[in-house]
Amino acid sequence: MPYPDKQDQELIAAFRSLKSDKEMENFLRDILTISEIKEFSKRFQIAKLLWQGKQSYLEIAQSAQTSTTTVTRVAQWLFKEGLNGYQTVLVRLFPKLKKS
Repeated sequence: MPYPDKQDQELIAAFRSLKSDKEMENFLRDILTISEIKEFSKRFQIAKLLWQGKQSYLEIAQSAQTSTTTVTRVAQWLFKEGLNGYQTVLVRLFPKLKKS
């Protein structure tokens, strides 16, 4: 199935239309369950820790209270198979965290 399809593009447009942090918070809460938000937050924290390059996968898994499989999956999208989405955000939000 192609990405992004028409429905994906409409969702992307919906995110783009939001004008404040509060609007983003409200939209995320309406479209996702708390569990889904927490899971996405966890993946982002894993990506942030991987980006720093200071901890092993096992240490990151323990810190994030997840499996090394999840850490490995995030690493694959961050460094190999992804479209640089994680990297774009990490560079913008945390420019000094870039791994050496």
